[in-house]
Amino acid sequence: MPEDQASLEAEAAPYVPPQKVTLRINGALHDLMIEPRVTLLDALREVLELTGTKKGCDRGQCGACTVLIDGERVNSCLTLAIMQEGRDIVTVEGLAAHGHPHAMQQAFMDHDGFQCGYCTPGQVCSAVALLGEVRRGDASLHTRGEALSMGELSDDEIRERMSGNICRCGAYPNIVAAIRSVVERAAPGG
Repeated sequence: MPEDQASLEAEAAPYVPPQKVTLRINGALHDLMIEPRVTLLDALREVLELTGTKKGCDRGQCGACTVLIDGERVNSCLTLAIMQEGRDIVTVEGLAAHGHPHAMQQAFMDHDGFQCGYCTPGQVCSAVALLGEVRRGDASLHTRGEALSMGELSDDEIRERMSGNICRCGAYPNIVAAIRSVVERAAPGG
């Protein structure tokens, strides 16, 4: 490598010492010493060994790395771990309670909402966030802000709200069926 090229690379990425970061993940506090440019995805997988969150595209396009931060879905490959201090992070591992899978995890199993399973953790986290969005009355392309109850959630609405998560195997009909089953149980009288 020419000397000029090496000096350009050294200027482009200066050394930044590791910093102490405390993250609340799945209800537990984790004190980490990480370089400030470490993504949340890499902190989860490489530092904490929470490998349920998957690295797909590493560009925020596939949704395999989706986690919940303060109840909202976030592509963990697009956010820095250090930015999440003081927030509540939930990964797919943190959805289960008392040894029982979350209703959405169980629905994915019951409806075969996966094939290879690589995208499934992100799909499940997004689907859990979808339930929260509907409860809060968050708008989507289909609702345009109209009030929407769980019982009125159409398959097109589910597809729209899940559009940030790609399944390369094409398990979409079963994913929609899994989400639909949880939505129907959550609807008034369901």
